[in-house]
Amino acid sequence: MRGQYALLRLLLAGFFLYLAWPAIPQAVKPLELIFWGAWLGFFLLVVGANIASLLQLIQPPIMEQEYTKQRRTYNH
Repeated sequence: MRGQYALLRLLLAGFFLYLAWPAIPQAVKPLELIFWGAWLGFFLLVVGANIASLLQLIQPPIMEQEYTKQRRTYNH
């Protein structure tokens, strides 16, 4: 289940890159270059985190962790 969310986020990030790619080469002003550089940096962070999650190198977010209730029995 946890891999499905990471895969969906990767697909969404790829779709956003697909939409943004035609506008990136048209950036000529320094402010535009800074924006697209920051955008691509954030894109790489998102992709890296989701790939690490798919490979189970990091813990999934709290909302995606399966809740298992463990009962403890105390013997006195």
